Amino acid sequence: MLFVLMFLGVVALAHFYLWHRMVRSTTGPGRLRKALTWGLVGMVLLVAAAFAGSRVEWGHWLAWPGYLWVAVMFYLVVFLVVLEIPRAVVALLSRRAAPRSASPEPEPVPVLAGAGGPAEEEPVAPPAVEAAPMSRRLFLGRATAAVAGVGALGTVGYGVTTALGDPVTERVAVTLPKLDPRLSGLRFAVVSDVHLGPLTGLRHTERIVRMINGLEADVVAIVGDLVDGPVAELGPLARPLKSLESRYGAYFVTGNHEYYVSGGPGEWIEELAELGVRSLRNERVEIRHQGAVLDLAGVNDVGGADAGDPPDFDRALGGRAAGRSTVLLAHQPIQVAEAARHGVDLQLSGHTHGGQLAPFNLVVGLQQPVVSGLATVDGVPVYVTRGAGFWGPPVRVGAPPEITMLELRV
Repeated sequence: MLFVLMFLGVVALAHFYLWHRMVRSTTGPGRLRKALTWGLVGMVLLVAAAFAGSRVEWGHWLAWPGYLWVAVMFYLVVFLVVLEIPRAVVALLSRRAAPRSASPEPEPVPVLAGAGGPAEEEPVAPPAVEAAPMSRRLFLGRATAAVAGVGALGTVGYGVTTALGDPVTERVAVTLPKLDPRLSGLRFAVVSDVHLGPLTGLRHTERIVRMINGLEADVVAIVGDLVDGPVAELGPLARPLKSLESRYGAYFVTGNHEYYVSGGPGEWIEELAELGVRSLRNERVEIRHQGAVLDLAGVNDVGGADAGDPPDFDRALGGRAAGRSTVLLAHQPIQVAEAARHGVDLQLSGHTHGGQLAPFNLVVGLQQPVVSGLATVDGVPVYVTRGAGFWGPPVRVGAPPEITMLELRV
């Protein structure tokens, strides 16, 4: 509830800023300003309805227009904020260039009143009334709004194409100094944040499964946030997962969104088991490859703590055989701090979406130690995939969807 209130508060503030720059600065008092004002009020209500409706089946039809407007709103604010400085400079230069004194009044023109009579002065007829020229302030406001509007619509259009297109395949090699040489070349297909939900369809899952199978991986790792709804509603969208192919199986750990489902992730754990995907719930399995053994461990997401299902690193990683390398599946990169204390060799994570909407990646970096790609945190290599789906707006800018082929090397 706190998150919902904060989200709606931010949306309201964003719309007030848009009203100030897109309505008040571009129109005068009158019907047009009132119409645009009420239009923005309607957009606030649309966002709230889409956010609430996406959690119930009857409200799914609101998701597309509502979340698309969220993306447009976001980039309108971004462009307008960026334009604030040049806008202020142009306004300052315009004021300095403006004339300091008004033009002198025209002198009356003498005309003859009649033959031989004295000359009289009569005022000259005023010129025809012309439309008042647009003020510099109004012109500047409309020009700024136009640039922001074109920029936002173009960016969102590009982002929709990227989000709904094929994920890119990232190929990454990770060197683990303690790795048994016989395990060198072991390959993981890593995918996260598929977000099956009201804006995705069956083809979304089928495409991801087809691309993973094309990698011919030894292990498939699904690192959380697979779904955004209950099995009764989204079960058919998950069925293609039964066709996943790999030498040593497919494994799953919970993300924070699995705990948003009414009743928690339990029903999805059971559903995935029927589809041939094993969930690692604070536990580990042995991957035997070419006579050597790798520990593959998985911990619950930190969001499970509020649901009485927290991550348990001691249970997942305690009592391991000495000298054996361990790969940990943990949804959020921030979990690496605890993983490092347990001597993990590599952590695979998702959650961040790579920021999804640049420059939001800069904000994500304030909360997570890695936004995307491979990095070392507290001595532990962490690979963070951008995810294969999207959450909220079906838009990705600067962070294309991703499926990763990760290979272990000595």
